[in-house]
Amino acid sequence: MLLIDGHLDLAMNALNWDRNLALDVYAIRQAEAGMTEKGRGRGTVSLPELRKAEVALCFATVIDRTRHAGSTSTGSACQEISYAKAQGQLAYYRVLEAEGKLKIITDWPALQAHLAAWPREAEAPLGIVLSMEGADPIVWPEQVRAWWDDGLRVVSLSHYGRSAYAYGHDMEGGLTEAGRALLREMEAVGMILDLSHLAERAFWEALERFQGPVLASHNNCRALVPGNRQFTDEQIRALIGRQGVIGVALDAWMLYPGWVRGETSPCVVSLEAVADHIDHICQLAGDAHHAAIGSDLDGGYGTEQTPHDLDTIADLQKVAGLLERRGYRQEEIARIFHGNWLALLQRAWAGG
Repeated sequence: MLLIDGHLDLAMNALNWDRNLALDVYAIRQAEAGMTEKGRGRGTVSLPELRKAEVALCFATVIDRTRHAGSTSTGSACQEISYAKAQGQLAYYRVLEAEGKLKIITDWPALQAHLAAWPREAEAPLGIVLSMEGADPIVWPEQVRAWWDDGLRVVSLSHYGRSAYAYGHDMEGGLTEAGRALLREMEAVGMILDLSHLAERAFWEALERFQGPVLASHNNCRALVPGNRQFTDEQIRALIGRQGVIGVALDAWMLYPGWVRGETSPCVVSLEAVADHIDHICQLAGDAHHAAIGSDLDGGYGTEQTPHDLDTIADLQKVAGLLERRGYRQEEIARIFHGNWLALLQRAWAGG
């Protein structure tokens, strides 16, 4: 089944980990054999593997945190450096586009044309919607317009710790004054707001102030896995009320209660847990119109921190069968696999 993935850090893997994503996943693993760092030799994503997974489109990130006083996270010394690093990641996408390996999609007609061609053409490029995880590479709020011209269409305000614009999920706090100004600029140009990773206060303040389209690219359910990285049922209902879509992530510590990174074995969690979170969102909504997949695979980890029955991203296709066995109809599974992301992009870009 055609699949849209709401969150993949493709350029981060290429530039930060020196991965040639044009290679087969197993060739990349072989190249990293003997490396001891987390995730090395255990990657799940490459361009050929995305085709095997039937991923025609993904939300692909640019990302670089800035180090801020009082923040719990590390990062670059200043936002100007974060901007330059994120622009380097954009340059990576652009050279792949020039080679015909991917296509940056920025509007509804282009997306329609891409999806119409994709099933028919064996070598059709991967489509990407350019997304920014943590807004520090936007050096000042008005710069969002230049980023829009660069093709950026989705922005989250913070990642881990505090950004220039908001507090992340591992801290307590709301929006900064610059964050409020950034939301005004984003709404003016038509940018989509990604609410993933925000501290609860920042989440509610952003949702109240921003009237444009919203989503959560990679977020799970706190009712199933306690922790401030996951959304409460109240937050999920609020997103549903705004016609938002929530992409369920495959990072195991967001799927299994009590997971200890670096210690817990993947054998304790399977793709059934992914179906659990999708189903929970659907039960809260009363329909299948708001759940999706935002895998975050290879988001700084590999198969040591994913469900044990996932070897590569192609195994996301197994989720369809899991949902079918739970009574989901084919049209509902199609919504979860791609239709809900498409409907959100149509609303954002074509007023549909």
